[in-house]
Amino acid sequence: LNTGALMFTVPSGLCAAISTRVSNELGAGRPQVARLATRVVICMAMFAGSVISITMILLRKSWGYMYSNEEEVVTYIARMIPVLGVSFFIDGIHTSLSGVLYGCGEQKIGARVNLAAFYLAGIPLAVLLAFVLHLNGMGLWLGIVCGSLTKLVLLVWIVVSINWENESIKAKDMVLGTSLLVA
Repeated sequence: LNTGALMFTVPSGLCAAISTRVSNELGAGRPQVARLATRVVICMAMFAGSVISITMILLRKSWGYMYSNEEEVVTYIARMIPVLGVSFFIDGIHTSLSGVLYGCGEQKIGARVNLAAFYLAGIPLAVLLAFVLHLNGMGLWLGIVCGSLTKLVLLVWIVVSINWENESIKAKDMVLGTSLLVA
């Protein structure tokens, strides 16, 4: 859990940054800059995710000692680290893509994608792998990774399909439709 919280700081920062950047650029009438910023943050998320995942995998035999001195625990963590590394890589990218949707004001789409990916794919697969195929904790995590991968595929499809010019027009309409209080 501590590892997960630590590894999620970079993707959550990228999510906040791209959300702000996309919304500002769309509101300013610069849809192509918003599109470019999206491409840049995806590259940054892939790079950061690669560094984090590779570091975890390279240190997998000693990573467990940060949490326990028991060999059984350390060995189990070493077995789980490659799956966690893949999970953090995928999570970093889809977290950044979610930020793009937030910047476009499409939070509802992100919520629907989450529900579909995890409730229709991730959780059922986790239950199957863990309890039917008896993979236990590894099965639970593999199911969640499959849910994350499903979410990533859906978000990539959605973000690639964004009509940036239309999003910019919608952003301007929202701003013009809002009454501002001037002090």
